[in-house]
Amino acid sequence: QVQFVESGGGAVQAGGSLELSCLASGYTFRGRCMGWFRQTPGKGREGVATIDSDENLSYADSVKGRFTVSRGSPPGTLYLHMTNLKPEDTSVYYCAAQTAKRPGDCFVGPTNDYAAFRFWGQGTQVTVSS
Repeated sequence: QVQFVESGGGAVQAGGSLELSCLASGYTFRGRCMGWFRQTPGKGREGVATIDSDENLSYADSVKGRFTVSRGSPPGTLYLHMTNLKPEDTSVYYCAAQTAKRPGDCFVGPTNDYAAFRFWGQGTQVTVSS
């Protein structure tokens, strides 16, 4: 059974920081693309950050320079370090992973439908007040 558990969300003031964590189990995630996504009412789901098997990173333009995605230990652990948070960052954040080696699909952008991300967590709420 594949399980994803996200944590670290909360309520912060604009300019503050949060550290999101994702623990995925039940699958061999080494060599697989993983990423963070967020879903806001009225906006739908958008990609935030991805990291591939070679540690190449991809970020949404709106979070570049403020967010950092990284892998941890044990395999399947993923982090999102968020700094200088803005009210527009308010959303439910989800951890996700690909199940196949699809390096060409490991990026954040409008041309990626994220269909290769087959495993998704339950999400953690991030609320940023002005």
